[in-house]
Amino acid sequence: MKEDLFISVQDLPAPRGDVFLFFADPANLEALTPSWLSFEMLTPRPLPSGEGALFDYRVQVRGLPIRWRTLIETFIPGERFVDRQIAGPYALWHHTHRFEDLPDGGTRMTDQVRYRVGWGILGRIVTALWVRRDIARIFEYRRAVLARRFTPAPAPRSGP
Repeated sequence: MKEDLFISVQDLPAPRGDVFLFFADPANLEALTPSWLSFEMLTPRPLPSGEGALFDYRVQVRGLPIRWRTLIETFIPGERFVDRQIAGPYALWHHTHRFEDLPDGGTRMTDQVRYRVGWGILGRIVTALWVRRDIARIFEYRRAVLARRFTPAPAPRSGP
């Protein structure tokens, strides 16, 4: 079956170590998820981290509650990690997060998501009508959250 590919690249004005640590903490997933998905972490805290960690959560997709289980299948500190859906709405969800140093001390973060809805031709129609657009909206939201989180506040102006 054909799979789809979504790629998002964002440069952030923060050191790679700081950006990676934010993403490596699964507790931050809620902050990165738009409210219209009604994200709820089901795995009890403290949340596991690193390679082999499993997380269960619930989202609402177009009003339907869906349980999702994610496995962190690769975890290379400071460089990249890969999460894969074990159970959830997709026949395939494989998300690679890469982190690279920029010459100015910032970080280039690249998200690559390979996904497939399943359900044959019906899944292709659903992907064309809603899924691609929903994934793009989710990552637009993430971009805005990350820009606010990692862009330093302007320095206060001194008096006249």
